[in-house]
Amino acid sequence: MQETRFCLRVGHLLPYCMSVSNTTVFTNPSTFILLGITGLEAAHIWISIPFFVTYAIAILGNFTILFIVKRETSLHGPPYYFLCMLAVSDEALCMCTIPKMLSIFWLNSREIDFSACITQMYFVHCFTVMESEIFVAMAFDCYVAICDPLRHSTTMTNSVVAKIGLAMVLLGGMLVLPCLLLVRQWPYCRTNIIPHSYCEHMAMVKLACNDIHISSYYGLFVTGVDVFFITMSYIQILRAIFSLPTKDTWIKTLGTCTSHLCAILAFYIPGLFSLFTHWFGQNVPLYFHILMANVYLLVPPMLNPIIYG
Repeated sequence: MQETRFCLRVGHLLPYCMSVSNTTVFTNPSTFILLGITGLEAAHIWISIPFFVTYAIAILGNFTILFIVKRETSLHGPPYYFLCMLAVSDEALCMCTIPKMLSIFWLNSREIDFSACITQMYFVHCFTVMESEIFVAMAFDCYVAICDPLRHSTTMTNSVVAKIGLAMVLLGGMLVLPCLLLVRQWPYCRTNIIPHSYCEHMAMVKLACNDIHISSYYGLFVTGVDVFFITMSYIQILRAIFSLPTKDTWIKTLGTCTSHLCAILAFYIPGLFSLFTHWFGQNVPLYFHILMANVYLLVPPMLNPIIYG
């Protein structure tokens, strides 16, 4: 069979230096196909049940937190403002991913426009970066409360919290922007099929003709910076706790940070595990990669209201 040399850029057919056999030129290359959980297509209906339950718990739980904090004036303080920011981020993260996943599982609605796919990818990673920044802010608030409690009320004022919140929104949007620009400009080869349940960044860039290592390194850098600041904050917190005079005071003070530590672990462990399996898990089944990426998006929004409840 004669080989066709081509490359797909959004809306165009461009020459590309690789030979592809048995490939049909797309009539609508601006549309991508999401496969769901590749390798477990027969179990999509069963997989959708825990997905839907998790989604319902996450939406209801985070809405409850927002409602309670708004109603209770005694909760109008920096820790609870950050908790509300976390709840909003969790709800937004769920709403920009789960409905499309459920439509794939229930209605077999796999097509997604390229622009819609890019938009979903941007907001998914924007909200995950924002959530990471919120954990950094919560760690800093916990650090000030424990290490310098007399100055906490003057340091973490409402205006300071508002500025931190605005900075997190701007930082989340700007840090993801380079990835968005790269993904929009890269040519996409051979197929418009994304073997994933949503427009995940690494799943998309693997379809590109270009070298994708820059995206991998950049994502690792962004994650690593937040992990570094959180780690440094908690090292200082633990040093302050263990310098307290009695063991009972240690336990009582450490208990104030337990919920933060649980939420941080629930967020970072699946995320880092998913990232490292992309780098080093060449023999890991594809469906496992996809499930871990979904766990990274589904489990923290469900657990956070329970942890802080």
